[in-house]
Amino acid sequence: MIAALLLFSYIGYVYLTLPDVRRLAKENPKTTAFMQLRIDEARANDRKFSIRHQWVSYSRISPMLKRAVIVTEDAAFFDHDGIDLDEIRASFEQNWEEGQFLRGASTITQQLAKNLYLSPSRNPIRKVKELLITRRLEAALTKQRILEIYLNMIEWGDGIFGCEAAARAYFGKACASLDVQEAALMAGAIINPREHSPARPTKRLLRRQQIILRRMQFKPPAPAAAPAPANETPIETPVIPVPSPFPDPPPANKSGNGTPPPGPPASPPPLR
Repeated sequence: MIAALLLFSYIGYVYLTLPDVRRLAKENPKTTAFMQLRIDEARANDRKFSIRHQWVSYSRISPMLKRAVIVTEDAAFFDHDGIDLDEIRASFEQNWEEGQFLRGASTITQQLAKNLYLSPSRNPIRKVKELLITRRLEAALTKQRILEIYLNMIEWGDGIFGCEAAARAYFGKACASLDVQEAALMAGAIINPREHSPARPTKRLLRRQQIILRRMQFKPPAPAAAPAPANETPIETPVIPVPSPFPDPPPANKSGNGTPPPGPPASPPPLR
């Protein structure tokens, strides 16, 4: 009885001391817990370190990058309220069968909660805080705003945070100018951004890129046909269109959630 009372009291204390996320509806965050963690790690190792970060508005983020990140990290992003119960169940079943942690189930909103306020540890208490903050984020912000903050603040390399700094560091261009191939590389690097560089992709990152492109339903241009002999009529190769860019969600409804974009009916699991 006493133990249950202490546990309930502790949970109540954790809930009351959670950050107030409502200001994020209109105010862009200046820093994150992950940024401070990397600064502290560099200081402890006496290593020179600086943060590269530049905020860009939602309209200046490549539609291809938005789509690539969603199909990679959270295909049901517009359909759930921050916690994907179906993915949690599938993750638990697979990890139980394999006897080790192979598949995560964190949504984009959960990842944002962790990046902004917490740490990468797998401490159970940290996970509880993440879930509570996730619910607060979903209640206070629209889906578009959550995605905008996520793409602007997540870690994308050693000292590189946000899609604008990453696009300029890896491809020498603004995020708005990323093409579908570059967007897929950047989305594939999120799983371990300090190991995978989109500018110098590993074999594993290139494989992830191809999986992401397939999920985006992108078909690369057909190779150029060999010239036809002079006495034959050349056969025209049909143009394979690139799918329409990821659309901007319409204005949020009263629940704070955007209308889900068109896409395949089945949501693939996060690419891990």
